[in-house]
Amino acid sequence: MKHLFGTDGIRGVAGQFPLDPQTAHALGAALGDVARRLAPEPEVVIGMDTRESGPWLAAQVAGGLAGRGVRTRFAGVITTPGIAYLTRTNSFVAGVMISASHNPYQDNGIKVFGHSGYKLPDEQEHLIEQAIFAYRKAGLKAEPFPVTVDPGLDQHYVDYLASTFPHSLGALRMVVDCGNGAASHLAPPLFESLGAQVLTMGCSPDGWNINLGCGALHLEALRDRVRSEGAGLGVAFDGDADRAIFIARSGKIVDGDAVLLVVARSWLAKGRLAGPEGTPTVVATVMSNLGLERALTARGIRLLRTPVGDKYVLEEMLRSGALLGGEQSGHVIFPDCATTGDGLLTALRVLEIMLESGQGLDELSEELEIYPQRLVNVRIRKKKLLATLPAVAAEIRAAEQAFGAAGRVLVRFSGTEPLARVMVEGPDLAQVEAFAARIAGAIQHELGA
Repeated sequence: MKHLFGTDGIRGVAGQFPLDPQTAHALGAALGDVARRLAPEPEVVIGMDTRESGPWLAAQVAGGLAGRGVRTRFAGVITTPGIAYLTRTNSFVAGVMISASHNPYQDNGIKVFGHSGYKLPDEQEHLIEQAIFAYRKAGLKAEPFPVTVDPGLDQHYVDYLASTFPHSLGALRMVVDCGNGAASHLAPPLFESLGAQVLTMGCSPDGWNINLGCGALHLEALRDRVRSEGAGLGVAFDGDADRAIFIARSGKIVDGDAVLLVVARSWLAKGRLAGPEGTPTVVATVMSNLGLERALTARGIRLLRTPVGDKYVLEEMLRSGALLGGEQSGHVIFPDCATTGDGLLTALRVLEIMLESGQGLDELSEELEIYPQRLVNVRIRKKKLLATLPAVAAEIRAAEQAFGAAGRVLVRFSGTEPLARVMVEGPDLAQVEAFAARIAGAIQHELGA
């Protein structure tokens, strides 16, 4: 069982365990031991988002690596998929991304990629954890190593993205909200180089304003700007830009489920939607709306569901041979181009379909009928098997019996925060909201912080 790594690396409050200097340094040392076994003169690439804690965490990881004789190259502020790309296309034995994605600036995280560009498997993360605890117990001193930005690294990634888009955007007017995060200095010039007229939001990071009222989790201002500017679309990224959420010309929100349908329909027509035994297949998580499943089924496309987390989506894609997968939250994976969700790449694929079809996102996404869905987060003291909580189990059973096959109930614990997440979905909004509140209330009574 892992104690440090969650579904998306190690995450916590910067400066506190497990994101304190000693643990970050120990992680570098543990990764350095792995690196020394993989190459005689190993090198690791490190990147970060725009949080104030990023530079000192990068210096501590680099210090641990240096103590084991491993060189580092520092990409500075770059997206998570950018680090994955650099790791797999250069001679780096591993890549480290320092980011807490959509979390507030006080948090941070450390994600590790292997040379393949994929996040480390659970077994390898467990071994690194053991080494981290051993180094901490031995009293390894947390000595930072100075890191200097190599400006060519992020440009290498942006040039690659541009190379996957052999079109001109023809002066398309678009609004780009970078959430004051990692895409702030990458996304606007990328889209401008392809011909778009780019209006920017959330592109002035100061170390504290990442995801603050902007980006993929806060779409109100972007929606207003798209409407007031008469833009063709808007796109919002989260802190590390591995996800993208869109705003259509009308102000309609186009999330990851809608993107999956738009791309699946386009690729099906082109014969590109491969899957097991020749069945066109899309992979999504248990959070994806029933409307997506029904729209795909109507076109003969199979939907495979996984636990929440793009890591699990990718694992199922590799297992099944599916070429398209993602999450409602905006992580979309194109394994022919990337090894992880990539918000910038997702935006390029959506723009490509808009150009080829001559349609906007309103028209492209109108086929998706969204079932009412409510997600309630309950802050908890500890995690406990739901089956051992009779009141909670009773509320879940009542909801499932009321909905039958026309709805779903999903209760899970977050892998990155002390939260229980309650998702209820069904044909009637009032009924959905009532059951979500009842289940969340039972959890609050039993486990609430």
